[in-house]
Amino acid sequence: MQSITRKAYKVTPRAGSMNRLKLIEETLPEPGSEEICVKVRAIGLNFADIFAIFGLYSATPKGAFVPGLEYSGDVISVGDQVESYKPGDKVMGVTRFGAYSNHLNIDQNYVTLLPESWTYEEGAAFIVQAFTAYYALVVLGDIKKGQTVLIHSAAGGVGILANRIAKKFDAYTIGSIGSDRKIDLLQKEGYDDYIVRSDNFREELRQKLGDRELNIVMECIGGQIFKDGFRLLAPEGRMIVYGAAHYTSPGKRPNYLKLIRKYWKRPRLDPTRMVEWNKSVMAFNLIHLYDKKHYFDHYLSEIRAMDIGKPHIGECFPFSDLVKAVRRFQTGKTMGKVIIQL
Repeated sequence: MQSITRKAYKVTPRAGSMNRLKLIEETLPEPGSEEICVKVRAIGLNFADIFAIFGLYSATPKGAFVPGLEYSGDVISVGDQVESYKPGDKVMGVTRFGAYSNHLNIDQNYVTLLPESWTYEEGAAFIVQAFTAYYALVVLGDIKKGQTVLIHSAAGGVGILANRIAKKFDAYTIGSIGSDRKIDLLQKEGYDDYIVRSDNFREELRQKLGDRELNIVMECIGGQIFKDGFRLLAPEGRMIVYGAAHYTSPGKRPNYLKLIRKYWKRPRLDPTRMVEWNKSVMAFNLIHLYDKKHYFDHYLSEIRAMDIGKPHIGECFPFSDLVKAVRRFQTGKTMGKVIIQL
């Protein structure tokens, strides 16, 4: 296969503003010896995309780059060392940026065949969310049967799958959401209880817990919500941090004054007191695990064995409306996964 001309949404000349995300055409070289070339059919949006576009993500490339971590599509060519895939295969996969495009080359170790009964949209909605939920609850959280789990952003892609995983351990799950419009989805997904976040969050959580111990918190909000969750965490409890929606901005670029103010007011923990309280805070960034290729098949096989079902697709947008879709996703009003269709 020769190089092809692809369309991609690229942040140029560097991160910092949504206005820098532009549709461009560029040459995609033929795949390397262990790469496959994928004609992308669907792209999954993640909050890490927004943080990368704004330049607030630690892993953001220094110069111009194509955002996007998750996709599905058709294999159209393979490198000479690729044996597991062939042209015509339907695959889903992850990439360390580059998914906002209609074609991409990717190492064969970061894709898997699309399940036969799944759509492209479902394939692009699963891997990042499932890995995040599984790594947080099972690997770091060491979830045990019957424990109580608080899941923030409970109606989002990660939150929905985290609840399903927690239910495999007969956990009691409390979901926190930012709007009462999302209550029906939480009930449909089998959450045991829910909280619509407000300034009275700590007392509402205390009431929801009753006599239960809070064993695990899936934390992705930050600020006062982080503080409230940590204070009510039981001894031997674990708070797993995988995001910081507290720092998101509704505009086309970050409000640096507000960000600085929030940064200086951020929660601070004294390790000595943590020993006294016997509580843990753990944090991870999934993209920093990207280079550990052996994790991909290992964790994916364990997730599949759990049989947690297909992801929940919230809204779909055409590729031509990708920027509009990112802006919609940025509001935090969406439920489930937001997908770009090609």
